[in-house]
Amino acid sequence: MRSLAGIVLGFEFIVLALVTPVMISVADVKPGTAIPLCLGLAVLALVAAGLLRNQLGYILGSVIQVAAVGLGFVVPVMFVLGLAFAAFWVMAIVLGRRIDEAKAAQAAQA
Repeated sequence: MRSLAGIVLGFEFIVLALVTPVMISVADVKPGTAIPLCLGLAVLALVAAGLLRNQLGYILGSVIQVAAVGLGFVVPVMFVLGLAFAAFWVMAIVLGRRIDEAKAAQAAQA
């Protein structure tokens, strides 16, 4: 589960970092607001990926998903991207748990 969630957060880091110039140039958000907001979320995505060994990483990752969707109020395309990454996040957790359970069952049989 951890590896799939880490991949989602890694790609989300890239997207959040690339949203920064879009907010500045397209949405006319001041750089003093856009840079800390987007790059702050991007850095939090990396921190969450590093914390996936315990529950705090998953909680922080979920908060980042909500914040990414919330960026859609500033840059409307982020509604689509944020919801897509939120869906990837949920699928990473669900499928990751299934994979972990299957590995545990296979190890128990061996």
